[in-house]
Amino acid sequence: MPFSKSAKQKNLKKYKIPNSNSFFYICREISNANHSSLLEIQMKNKTLWIVIVVVLLAIIGIAAYYILHQQKQIDDMVVQMELQREELADEYNELSLQYEGYKFSVSNDSLVAKLEVEQMKVQRLMEELRTVKATNAKRIGELKRELETLKTIMRGYVQQIDSLNRLNQKLTQENKEVTWKYQQATATVSQLTEEKAQLTERVSLASKLDASGIYVTGINKKNKSTGQISKMEQIAISFKINKNITAPTGDKVIYVRIKKPDDDVLVKSSDNVFQYENKEINYSAKRTIEYDGEEVSVSIYWKIEEFLSPGTYRVDIFADGNLIGSQSFKLEK
Repeated sequence: MPFSKSAKQKNLKKYKIPNSNSFFYICREISNANHSSLLEIQMKNKTLWIVIVVVLLAIIGIAAYYILHQQKQIDDMVVQMELQREELADEYNELSLQYEGYKFSVSNDSLVAKLEVEQMKVQRLMEELRTVKATNAKRIGELKRELETLKTIMRGYVQQIDSLNRLNQKLTQENKEVTWKYQQATATVSQLTEEKAQLTERVSLASKLDASGIYVTGINKKNKSTGQISKMEQIAISFKINKNITAPTGDKVIYVRIKKPDDDVLVKSSDNVFQYENKEINYSAKRTIEYDGEEVSVSIYWKIEEFLSPGTYRVDIFADGNLIGSQSFKLEK
């Protein structure tokens, strides 16, 4: 509703309008107040920016420290991984050398083939380890686990090799014992063989015939003895076969060889030969007798049909493949 007159007056008094001087004063005051407020705002903004810059610098410093710390940790990790890779490489190389050594100490071809396969696997992984980057921790870890697996396999082979070596040592010892027993048996057999040979030789010597009382003379036309070659018709060789109860009895072929001074043998035919010391030799004359172990007298004659020169002759008597007697004699003109 409309104000009353008295109310309007009260309001005018309450809001008294100043004069012109007062107006300019008020404007100046307002201007000063605005300037002060602007300065305060600028100061506040400057302070805010300083705070922001300080905070940013702090954040940058913290970030830089964190990054440097992380980089150092990464570098340390790379160094550790590189050392671990080198250690793994040494272990792989040592394992490969172990396989190589065991291959030459095992004579089982099947086991040697298995060792070669495992050694090739070790060498392949060792080559991969040389090329893998030190930062590839995952693959290095896998190679480390594979190395442990290969070592386990190696331990299994070592147990097999040890078992084989123990078996070989046992067999070697048994072989030595068998060899020693064989040598002992061989020595015994050799000794028995030698004793048998000696016994056989003694028996052979004991059973060997022996000719004694060998007498050689020239016979003339009148069956008289003569020492002159020109008058000789025959050469008579007389001797005795001694008694020997150990000698085999029965028919005995007695061979006589007459050697001239030049060592040529008097023979009637080149086919007249007999066995002596595993070869055939010529004989001059022969005679078959019956021997019963008792002493027996024998005479064998050579008919002279060739020229004989004076000198020392020799007669050899053989029986049963043995030389049983010899005698030298002289023929004169």
